[in-house]
Formats: sequence, structure tokens, C-alpha cells
Amino acid sequence: MPKTTDSIERKLRMSKITIIDAEHRKFFPSLSEIRRYKDLFFTLAWRDFRVRYAQTTIGFLWAFIQPIVTLIILTLVFGRFAKVDTGPIPHALFTTCGLITWTYFAFVMTNSGKSIIESQGMIKKIYFPRLIIPLSKAVVGLIDLSVTVLILIVLMFYYGITPESTVWLAPIFLIIGMIAALGVGIWLSALTIRFRDFQHIIPFIVQLGMFITPVAYPIEKAAEQMPQWAMSIYYLNPMAGVVQGFRWSVFGGEPPGNMMYISFATILVIFVTSLMYFKRVEDEIADFV
Repeated sequence: MPKTTDSIERKLRMSKITIIDAEHRKFFPSLSEIRRYKDLFFTLAWRDFRVRYAQTTIGFLWAFIQPIVTLIILTLVFGRFAKVDTGPIPHALFTTCGLITWTYFAFVMTNSGKSIIESQGMIKKIYFPRLIIPLSKAVVGLIDLSVTVLILIVLMFYYGITPESTVWLAPIFLIIGMIAALGVGIWLSALTIRFRDFQHIIPFIVQLGMFITPVAYPIEKAAEQMPQWAMSIYYLNPMAGVVQGFRWSVFGGEPPGNMMYISFATILVIFVTSLMYFKRVEDEIADFV
């Protein structure tokens, strides 16, 4: 770890000079500045990847064990005990498809929220675009996403189910899900700086979020239990439309309704406002951490 930190600091010192003009205030972080620090970005992502499974007995196998255990629990609770009907798609396969986007979202939200606090030593020593820190967590989260996709492919072979012709839309829904994860992650990373209570709130949000997102049950089941106006509120959950859309793109069936766009609008608002708020507090981060 010390060697990695020294390497990061050397790269920072070798970066181009950044001129900070207090009179010229921008609403959004500078993309060109982030691009200049791309080496630091990849270094942080690689460090997080190595540290994540360092000093563990089975190492990278944890990336497979965690989603598999989650899948087994959800399948038992919703598939066996609650007997949720998922139509022609086996419940385990149905749930795995939902876990792909949700697992990534949960990882980025959890790790981005505490990322600034964990990097306070580096933040106090030298200047660099602070947004790089939560963004690097989004790259590491791609590991969990890839593992869950692999599990989905294996289960599809096992059950003899092939993807529908709409599968080409799946990457689009994945990208939308990534934007949602980044937006929430950036918001939480900025809020946690001032309000440390979010470190304790985030795990609760993740646990609750899985049950109010149609990961292990069809969204039609929720629609049967709620009036129309309540469903509009339900779709304010940014991942509700993403999970439904991604599952439809893989397995087909009835296309998602117009309410899905409520989730997409929520994602856009969250992402834009997260960048604006992070830019607003960026100059004060070193003082608060």
C-alpha cells in the first residue's frame, strides 16, 4: 500500500500545471482536466481492484460467491416460499438478469459514498480533480457486473433459453444503469463529506433498494398491489425502469410501459445535479475531511 500511494503522488507531481481562478466559477467539473489525470484515474482503479481481494484465502472467487449466494437467497424467498410467478422464465434466471444491473448499482453506491473519506490522506497532500475518486469505483464495479453476466449466460445454457432479438438493446440499458449508479454515487460521496451519518445510511438504502426494485419479482406484481398514482412514485426509483428494460431486452415479452421513462428522467436529474453539487463543494473537500 505505501508503494502504491507513493506512485500515485509521483504521477500527480508530474501532471500538467492546473490554474485555479476563483473568479471564474463553473457549474460542472472540467472534463478536460479529468482527462489530463487519466493515469491517476486508472491507477486508483487498479489499486482498488488489488486491495479488494488482497490477503484473502480464495481471492477472486469472492466475486463469484457473493452474487451466487444472493441469487440462492432471493430464489428461495421469492421463488420457493413466496412462489412468485415469473412466467416461462425460471425464477433463478429471472432473478440473475435483475441482479446484473442492481449489483453494479449497489457496489458503486456503497463504495463511492465512502470513497472521499477513505482518500482523505491523499486529498490533504496535493491537488487533483476530486471527482476521479468516485469515478474510479465505477470501473472496479464492472468486475461484479461481468461476473453476474457470466452467471446469466451459464444459466441460459442450462435452461436452454436463448436471448430474444431485442438483446441488442441490453447494452443501452446497461449504460443507463451505469449513469444512474454514477449519479447516486457522486451525490453520496459529496454528501458524506459533510454528513458522516450517510456512512450508516447507505447500507440501509442498499438493503431496502433491492426489495423496492423488481430484481426478484415481475414489476406487474407490484402494479397489482398498488394504484396508478403509487406506481408513478414507484418508478421514481431510478433502477426500476433500468431493471425492467434490461430484462425485457434479454427475454422479450411485453414491452415496458411509458412509466419506465419516469425512471430515466429521474436518472438524468440525479446525474446532472450530482455533478453540479460535487463541483460546488469540491474546493472545500480538503477542509471537511
